[in-house]
Amino acid sequence: MRPGQPFLIIAGEEARVKEFDFVIVGAGSAGCVLAARLSEDPRNRVLLLEAGGPDRNLWLHIPLGYGKTMFNPDVNWCYHTEPEMGTDNRKIYWPRGKVLGGSSSINGLIYVRGQAEDYEHWAALGNHGWGWDAVLPYFIKSERQQRGSSPFHGTDGPLAVSDLSETHPLCDAFIASAAQIGIPRNDDFNGARQDGAGYFQLNTLHGWRCSSAVAFLDPARRRSNLTIATGALARRITFDGQRAAGVEYFQGGQVKTALARAEVVVSAGSVNSPQLLQLSGIGPGTLLQKMGIPVVKELLGVGENLQDHYQVRNVFQCNRPITLNDDLKSLWGKFKIGMKYALLRRGPLTFSAGQAGAFARTRPDTATPDVQFHFLTFSSDRPGAGLHDFSGFTMSVCQLRPRSRGTVSIRSADPQEAPAIYTKYLADPDDLAVTVAGMKLARRIAASTPLRGYIEREVEPGAAVASEAELAAFARQKGSSIFHPVGTCKMGMDSLSVTDPELRVHGLQGIRVVDASIMPTLVSGNTHAATVMIGEKGADMIRKSWR
Repeated sequence: MRPGQPFLIIAGEEARVKEFDFVIVGAGSAGCVLAARLSEDPRNRVLLLEAGGPDRNLWLHIPLGYGKTMFNPDVNWCYHTEPEMGTDNRKIYWPRGKVLGGSSSINGLIYVRGQAEDYEHWAALGNHGWGWDAVLPYFIKSERQQRGSSPFHGTDGPLAVSDLSETHPLCDAFIASAAQIGIPRNDDFNGARQDGAGYFQLNTLHGWRCSSAVAFLDPARRRSNLTIATGALARRITFDGQRAAGVEYFQGGQVKTALARAEVVVSAGSVNSPQLLQLSGIGPGTLLQKMGIPVVKELLGVGENLQDHYQVRNVFQCNRPITLNDDLKSLWGKFKIGMKYALLRRGPLTFSAGQAGAFARTRPDTATPDVQFHFLTFSSDRPGAGLHDFSGFTMSVCQLRPRSRGTVSIRSADPQEAPAIYTKYLADPDDLAVTVAGMKLARRIAASTPLRGYIEREVEPGAAVASEAELAAFARQKGSSIFHPVGTCKMGMDSLSVTDPELRVHGLQGIRVVDASIMPTLVSGNTHAATVMIGEKGADMIRKSWR
């Protein structure tokens, strides 16, 4: 909890009210938005259920604290994918937020909306009302932009978007070297164009993380018509015929039921939303019958269409002691970092998971950027692990629009058992080709001035990994998630769609899904901003339905 912040949770028997207008499952990037917006109308009684606890851990609020929460089961589901050929039969670690704010409380803080073309593609798939001109107002509505308002940015919203507290010579060298090979400087990836290299903007305010819980839930906590129940694990959605009636959940060792007069809104994320639907009898009939779950509505697409950004990291040894690895080597270095943050709210503790970045094309016939770079002034064996003992920095690359599709499916009727996650990373040959091309592009940037002047050697993949086959093998052996899963309850009108463009679950009444799982295709960049937009737009749709 940030010092001085009020905290109010009405939970369990203290709430007393067992019936609400809206029951929201999941207090993540979208769920917090929904709870805040729907409770703005004092006539609405809103219950927000969160399986995790309150966001009191200080590391949830210090930007660089994601390194402390990446593997913390108190605030993190700590999922793993299933072993697959595309990842050399490795399990890939998937952190997902289990706390107020969800993954927005533990993510890398980077604010990227994606390309206008992403949303135009959604609309072209039959999702009317989801084109760029329709979603841009919702991005602007939620935003509190440090730089001021513009046709692309807003200043009146609750979600703070800020510049990095300070620049770094390695980041400056990365941006300049990208320009040397034709990737122009871009100081606003969320402006008129995404192409280029520059510094990322972050969801921070005055040096503190601005999660969805901080931005949307904190101002709404004291509303008498909003009940927030933490430690409340949804067990199943109950139905009266084909209409959602409420939610059964575990809390404090008891099974409780919250009835919904208007709607149940599932906002549990791309893993837990399809899991809850399947546990409730909504999904592939064969799977549900195998698990002994009565079929309420057979929808083949529940848990299908899983997409994620798969990253491969180039690690370099720096020839000067200017990296975060160096800063954290000694107690004196750690003390200076701590004091700089305590006194000025500046320095490494305000850094994100990628201070600078770039959006680029791996081939000239690509209409829009197809890879994204995250540039970090530190290095480690894997995201969230301890830093190397040498001066190091990292250039990560991921394909923006993967073609491979995975699945999420329950293993049993027990909501406490993690579902099976099959990603199918690199299953499509084009995904592997673009990934390898992105790794080559990273080397071209590193070989250009001025960045090459800072490099002692390439640690990974290393000079011995040179051919396309060797790069492809390295990608399979060492690549990992960059933690952007979407699509498992996709909106649309085809046979694998789960919701319609109003986010209502097909064939049922009184239930919607509003989170990243409804994306039909992955946006070209980090996913938190788009998920907040989905929450804003979803809240408007719900309010209009019940006005």
